[in-house]
Amino acid sequence: MNNSEDVLNNFTMHNIYFSWFDYAYFGIMLGVSVVIGIYFGIFKGQSSADEYLLGGKEMNPIAVGISLVASSVSGVTLLAVPADVYKYGVGYWFACYAQVMVITITYFVYLPVFYDLEITSIFEYLKIRFNKKLQILASVLFAIGNFLFLPIVIYIPALALSQATGLSVHFITPAACGICIFYTTIGGLKTVVWTDTLQFLAMIISLIAVFTLGVVSAGGIKNIWNKADETGRLELSFNLDFTERETIWSALIGMTMMWLREITINQEFIQKCLSLRTYKDVKLTVWIYGAGKIVMISFSVFTGFIIFAKYWSCDPLTTGVVQRADQLLPYYVMEVAHSIPGLPGLFVAGIFSAALSTLSALMNCLSGTIYNDFMSPFMPKNISQKRVSTILKWLVVIIGIINTALVFVVEKLGDMLALSFSLSGITAGAMVGIFSVGMLLPMVNSTGALSGGIASLLAMAWMVFGRQWYESSGRIKYPTKPFYTHGCQNVTNSTLENMKSVPITAPEDIFILYRISFYWYCTIGVTITVLVSVIISALTKEKGHQVQRKCISPVARFLLPKEPVYSDVFCTIEDSLKQKNKK
Repeated sequence: MNNSEDVLNNFTMHNIYFSWFDYAYFGIMLGVSVVIGIYFGIFKGQSSADEYLLGGKEMNPIAVGISLVASSVSGVTLLAVPADVYKYGVGYWFACYAQVMVITITYFVYLPVFYDLEITSIFEYLKIRFNKKLQILASVLFAIGNFLFLPIVIYIPALALSQATGLSVHFITPAACGICIFYTTIGGLKTVVWTDTLQFLAMIISLIAVFTLGVVSAGGIKNIWNKADETGRLELSFNLDFTERETIWSALIGMTMMWLREITINQEFIQKCLSLRTYKDVKLTVWIYGAGKIVMISFSVFTGFIIFAKYWSCDPLTTGVVQRADQLLPYYVMEVAHSIPGLPGLFVAGIFSAALSTLSALMNCLSGTIYNDFMSPFMPKNISQKRVSTILKWLVVIIGIINTALVFVVEKLGDMLALSFSLSGITAGAMVGIFSVGMLLPMVNSTGALSGGIASLLAMAWMVFGRQWYESSGRIKYPTKPFYTHGCQNVTNSTLENMKSVPITAPEDIFILYRISFYWYCTIGVTITVLVSVIISALTKEKGHQVQRKCISPVARFLLPKEPVYSDVFCTIEDSLKQKNKK
């Protein structure tokens, strides 16, 4: 686009609002979600915790697979990935290869253990394999991480809806959370799965519409590709430099480890897989999820290229029209689509759908984790399943209220998103490492695993907080791909000179560990956990109780010796009784 008046004056985000058709589409989406909740919760009803959390093990594998894709692709993802590609290039797309590796590893290594043990909470495995301390540690980390993430999930889409409607975020957030709390509480997992499926369809429709309109408005695929190529946005780095933001190795290795935490060591993912009747259904669900996630990532990456091709000669970030990169996509869509009735509503509904599906899924699995790991030990042994189901529903209500309240805190913390990603780097390595040594290394005992997890947490906290201090002071900043303004005219009554991004790198005097790319945080954390766990286990090996075969992944059972492998706890009560009988 060569005329800056076209870029700056044809559209002002705050004064273009939804048409009646946009409101109708958005209202229908929320209305159908409520109807699904009423149907499963009242007319189909569920009286047990198993029915509420696992859908009675009667879930459709295709619906579950789509639900997993929908709940994993939040509004944050849909806004952040195009912005990342706009600024830094194609590197993120190679995370699709990491997705294939993660799905393969999950299916053959981790899922068989969870499925055979038939446990509702993944953290219950740590109690079975090690002891209660590790279970509590993992559950607390999971809960804190998600409580920090939930308000962000709903706040950013609420901000986009506020810009499109003129309504206050303070009104939108409680209303949206209230609807989500209602259909999640009433219907349980079945509602989550089917509303996720519905909302995923809305999300796909909106992405296809934006994609198609964008290709046309940006001059076609060839022009989009050429602009990306000319500005270095298709360049790949094969450097083995851990301080470089994105390389082919950080995308493959680093993202594989990060997604092991987000997918495999994920209560929601495992909970939905356990809702299926057979392991054959699990296989179908896992591969549907993997394929869907790759498609969504690819769509988002190419959308970033489309936005750049549209504004390549007059960058909204450089000119100050857009203050933050994650505002680029809403700005772009509202500008090019405001004259098409319904399309802005379609897009915002897709973004909001992603947020609601993520929110409902996390609230559902958080309620199960809190009850199973923190409340059930204090409950009467003869408590009825109906009573448990009621408690779970009240937990969802409480979680939703807390989430709504935290949104009012998040809006005042501008760096909350960056902080949340850094905090995930602190805990992700320890989480993946603890579960991995439990399933893959029979010789590791509870003392070793606990030591490894704590060592990883401390080391990563030191690295992340140290880096955050330098980054906040402006001493660490990643270079971006070039931006241009030579096509801008009459901006602030003058013509801007052609501008390119100036690479700003971390000075050499900053300690090397503080300059490591955040892509490697989880990999480093896992490495620390494994090494410390093995060393401490070797030093504290005691003759004690044996590790049951089904606690070890099928791919690692060849490591099991004929003699019992000693740990600190029995895997099952049956093993304990057998050992006592021997004595």
